[in-house]
Amino acid sequence: MLRFRFWFAAGLFAVGCAVLPFAQSQPAQPPAPPKLKGPPKLEAVAETKLLMEGLTNPNVIALGQRLAEKPKDAESWTIIRGQALLIAETGNLLMIRPPKTKEGQDPWLAHATELRENATSLARAAGVKDYLQARTSLAAVANSCNRCHQTFRVAVRVDPFANE
Repeated sequence: MLRFRFWFAAGLFAVGCAVLPFAQSQPAQPPAPPKLKGPPKLEAVAETKLLMEGLTNPNVIALGQRLAEKPKDAESWTIIRGQALLIAETGNLLMIRPPKTKEGQDPWLAHATELRENATSLARAAGVKDYLQARTSLAAVANSCNRCHQTFRVAVRVDPFANE
């Protein structure tokens, strides 16, 4: 029995010595973020045409399809709201891409702001499940796109309800 106690105590001591360094170590700290030299600069990464073809236009078309008839469930309204917010954020992205000519900057910013406001209105309508206001706001989004295209002579017409 004495021998058993000795080996038992020796085993506990060995396990304690093996585990103790792990128990005392601190959890790893995430690396510190890099230090910035002043405020970060907003800079365009994607071309404007890519934003239109890859983000705005697919969401406008999808919204036209989703609003062809009144959505029946909360999930559909959530998707509509999300797509409208993506379009609104595209308006923000457009603001950091004004034309290089001074004459084009003011209308560009005005159209981008109008797009953001109309898309935000659509998101609000979707948030309260107001079908008529959502359709009206989607038409306003398309009209703001078309006015901008007309101003900058872009031969693209946006019509979310073309398939109806």
